[in-house]
Amino acid sequence: MASDKRVHRRYSLKLPLTAKSLTQGSGGAETSNVSARGVFFLSSTKPEEGSPLEFSLTLSPEITLTDQIVIRCKGRVVRVTQTPGSDKVGIAAAIEKYDFETKQ
Repeated sequence: MASDKRVHRRYSLKLPLTAKSLTQGSGGAETSNVSARGVFFLSSTKPEEGSPLEFSLTLSPEITLTDQIVIRCKGRVVRVTQTPGSDKVGIAAAIEKYDFETKQ
């Protein structure tokens, strides 16, 4: 039986996500869950595990209770899984660095 190696709690949040080289031209993606150090989302483009990834998450005013906030992240792909019954793949990415940008 495999043990869960996650250290940080995951939150089931559906947030808009754009990733350089993965979502351009497709209108972006949406997260399935987010933690302090990672994110999981679906994409029609299959990246290589271990490859670097730059992506942005958008927090709406309903979540922040103030202005919209964009979180710009740099990380790496840690897992890619085929989604049954779909042409999309699930991508788990580790967040290594991030910056906040407020949009008014």
